[in-house]
Amino acid sequence: MNYLWNDSLSSFWSAWVIVITLGSIGFAFWLLYANRRTDKTPDAEGNVETTGHAADGIEEYDNPLPRWWFQLYVATVVFALGYLVLYPGLGNFAGVLGWTQEGQWEEEVAEAEERFTPIFAQYEEIPVPDLAEDQEAMRVAERIYLNNCAVCHGSNARGGYGFPDLTDEDWLYGGEPEALLATLHQGRNGLMPSWQQLGENNIENLTQHVLALSDLEHEAERAEQGAAVYASVCAACHMPDGTGNQALGAPNLTNDTWLYQAPGQSVADSVRQTLRNGRNGHMPAQAAYIGEERVHLVAAYVYSLRLQD
Repeated sequence: MNYLWNDSLSSFWSAWVIVITLGSIGFAFWLLYANRRTDKTPDAEGNVETTGHAADGIEEYDNPLPRWWFQLYVATVVFALGYLVLYPGLGNFAGVLGWTQEGQWEEEVAEAEERFTPIFAQYEEIPVPDLAEDQEAMRVAERIYLNNCAVCHGSNARGGYGFPDLTDEDWLYGGEPEALLATLHQGRNGLMPSWQQLGENNIENLTQHVLALSDLEHEAERAEQGAAVYASVCAACHMPDGTGNQALGAPNLTNDTWLYQAPGQSVADSVRQTLRNGRNGHMPAQAAYIGEERVHLVAAYVYSLRLQD
């Protein structure tokens, strides 16, 4: 019932909660007590009073509840009333102990910080490549990753539609320790503008040229026509040879790795969609959420993924 407590409740709603809560407890107790009869003894002929319900010739006796059961119910009522005095549950009344779920959470966080911060600080002094080979540290780092990163990159770190695979050698911004730390500390914002203004014919030519860069099946004539368009509008970011630019986060177009290829979608359709609509990727900075020390551990964990192959 703690979720009912809210100091922003108006006086009316606070009173409403109190009346409903205490009224429900009181009514349930009265109903049970009022129907608790202990004088149900057989009459002179040995007949026992029944409820009037019968099935297949078997009648239901109207016997009183066992004493132990009734006493146990009374104990639960006493416990409930005591709980409502000590803890929040009656409207705006916060309980005589002053307990709140926020306060308990803050105490647990403070206790955890006091216990683990010195350990994380020791790990922070170790270079990422060396830390990546520390199995005990990586078990800790994996738990941090699963709690904070897996929702996007997957529990196996293989990513998904729009979320990079962290286990391969294809890195938008680089996979070296300095690049990983920069990504986790500062976040990343990737922008690919829409080129719909080029017209459908040029978009198709560009699509075929991009397919050719990865040695995928393509229309040679259109790919050749798209090369000139690519040189004028794409080469500045993706480089003339299509190998990308990690300083800008521009992907490599020659390795047949596609961040925005949906399940069941062809590479050509994915490229067309990107050219028509553009892309806008966002990787939030993590230091503010998990702390500087944990960022170092996560960077080492991501770095360690390449060592597992």
